[in-house]
Order: sequence, then structure tokens, then C-alpha cells
Amino acid sequence: MKATIVTIGDEILIGQIVDTNSAFISKSLDRIGVETHEMLSISDDKQHILDTFKKLQNKVDLVIVTGGLGPTKDDVTKKTFCDYFDDELVVDATVLAHVTELIEGFYKRAITQINKDQALVPSRCIVLHNQVGTAPGMWMKKENTVFVSLPGVPYEMKYLVENEIIPKVVKEYKRPYILHKTILTYGQGESMVAERLEEWEDNLPEFVKLAYLPSPGRVRLRLTARGIDKGKLEKEIANQVVLLKAIINDIIVGYEEDETIEVIVGRLLEKQNATIATAESCTGGSIASLLTSVAGASNYFKGSVVSYATLAKIEVLSIPNALIEEFSVVSAEVASAMALNVKKLMKTDYAIATTGNAGPTKGEGDAEIGSVFIALATPNEVIVEEFNFGQPREKVIDRAVYKSLEILQKEIMKFV
Repeated sequence: MKATIVTIGDEILIGQIVDTNSAFISKSLDRIGVETHEMLSISDDKQHILDTFKKLQNKVDLVIVTGGLGPTKDDVTKKTFCDYFDDELVVDATVLAHVTELIEGFYKRAITQINKDQALVPSRCIVLHNQVGTAPGMWMKKENTVFVSLPGVPYEMKYLVENEIIPKVVKEYKRPYILHKTILTYGQGESMVAERLEEWEDNLPEFVKLAYLPSPGRVRLRLTARGIDKGKLEKEIANQVVLLKAIINDIIVGYEEDETIEVIVGRLLEKQNATIATAESCTGGSIASLLTSVAGASNYFKGSVVSYATLAKIEVLSIPNALIEEFSVVSAEVASAMALNVKKLMKTDYAIATTGNAGPTKGEGDAEIGSVFIALATPNEVIVEEFNFGQPREKVIDRAVYKSLEILQKEIMKFV
């Protein structure tokens, strides 16, 4: 079963907002064995939408459209659906009752005609109830293709996908199994990992594919198996993971799908009942941001000092000026002092500190552009490592962030 995801909105095309809806929908479909054939972003233009529908008709089984369902005149999706299906808009009493209750009962204001118009739907569509918003979803079939329209607001779209679309597709369609296993590696680049895995990859069964998903400081290896025998797929994936582990066990840090290093580190800290803080200079709070992106991070993350300027290192982190003058602000000695002092300040078990020159020009120190010192204060010692991550600036920061968490993860693993 193949699907195409279409996002409608000029704000996406001009880069005003980032399309996160497509990623969520494709991942949700993948979990139930529906393959996303392509993703399209198109303008909020009636003819453009109609042309896209005609192009996709009978080419895929399912077209999921997000956007263009708002109450304003520039939202044309419902009227375009009517044109494509030769239908007309009618008031859906259930939707109108829901919209009225939401506007008058929850928002405590009089309902307007624009609000009431949200209850207009094509007469022949299957209405998908939007419990968390005013714009209903619409499900319509023409020949061999189902067209589904969803609101573009992410939380409304997610509600409808999880509570309406996925259950309906599972109930009405036979689908193959698509199983994934993602192996997380840190410390080696994509080309080096690929070289180590070349012989193993060449001997993968035909129904198992390997994808390399690189990002700064890490490479995710995704094994995908497709077929109708779920047991056979699960057995083969497990077998290949064993073979893979025998080759690159030294750089594997996790196996769970969708599990990032910040999630892994958080779980390890919770398992140890340990806490952490950060003192960041060149990374500007990015490590703290990543750690706190995980639900429940307050159980182990206690705080951060973003001591971007030298004065902040001196006045907030109590780094002796003499130490900075002797060794430079970008040095192993200053990184070590930052880690120790923030660990003491926040009363934590671990602390990460970064100081470096991310570029594009030299800052207050004499260190080469791209140079970064990362320090990890543990309950027993301070570990300091020096790196040069090159350029551009964004690469330096990203790699410093993930290398910091990699160092932390490896250290915690010694006690698990």
C-alpha cells in the first residue's frame, strides 16, 4: 500500500514555517505497513491542488492532505475537494455542535459565521471528528485512491492521524509488514562505518535493507525488512543485529527505534539515580537544551550556566582570572575548572563543560578556529578531551554537543 503526503500552504513554500506534519504522518503510516511514496508541498491555489490530485489519482492508494482548512478566504481545500469530487458543501450538525461548544463553552465568546462555516463539509465525505479543534478531517474515495484532508495545525493533525486515520486504514486495508531496527553509533563517521560493514552489508537478504542516517558525531543504522511473514522478518532482523554487533560493538550505544543519545543518557542517569549540570561556552546552552527536550529530564538535570563571555566564567563560575591568563580561556585547564565549579554550584554527580572557538573568527582566546575542549566531571575525576571540528560554525557546535553526550554516556556505562 502506497501513500503520498501533500502539504498545502504558501507559508511552507517561502520558508516561513517548517513542515513537520509530513514526517509525523509518514512515520505513523510506516508503523502500520503503509509506504510513503512521496511528499509534496504545494501552494494554497485551487488549480494547483486540482492538478496535484489528478496527477496522484490511481497512482497511489492514499493521499493525505494537510492545510488549507482554516476559516479564512485563503483556505480553499474544502471547496477544491468539492470541485474534484463534483460535490457540494453542507453543514454537518455534529461538527457544528462541537464548534459551538468549543467557541461558546470553552473560549466564552459568541460564535461567528466564520466559526460556523468550519462545519461545512462535502456532502459525500466521511467526516473525521476533530476533538481538539474546529476543522474536521474529510475522507473521500475516487476510483482506486482515497483522499484525506486534515488541518495543518500540528496537534490537530496528530490527533486525527492517531485516532481516526490509522485505525481506519488498519481496519479496511490489508498491508504487508514493515519492520525497522535502528542501531545508534557514536564516534566514527559514515564512511568509516560503511567500510567496516561492507562485507556484512553485501550479504544481507534481499528483503532486508540498510540505510545510513548520519548527523554530526553519530551515525544511525536502520535495518528495514518487508514481507508478509512477520515472524520471519523479526527472526532475520534479530539475526542481523547479532552479526552487526560482532563487527562494530565498540561504537554501538543503543538499539531502540527513535531513541536518541539524550534519551539514552537520561535513562542511564535515572537508573543510577544520578544528576547532571552543564557549563557551556561555545555550545551556548545547546547541551542543556537537548537534555531538557526529554520528558522527565527534571529528574536528573539540575541546571546550566551559559558562560559565553570570559567575564561570566569569572563572576558566575568563579574561574580564577589568573588561570585564564596563564592557560587561555580555551584550554583544558579552564574547561576542567568550569566542570568542577558548576558541579559544585548545582550539587550534581556529573557536570559537562565546553569551551572553544566555533568561528568564523577568533574570539577572546588564541585557539584555532574549530578547537573545542570538553570536560566531564564525574563523582571520582575530571576527564578533559580536545577536538578540532573544523568549520563551519554550526558543525563545530553540533559536533561538540553530541561528542559531550557521547563522553558522558561512555563514562556512565562503566557503572551500569
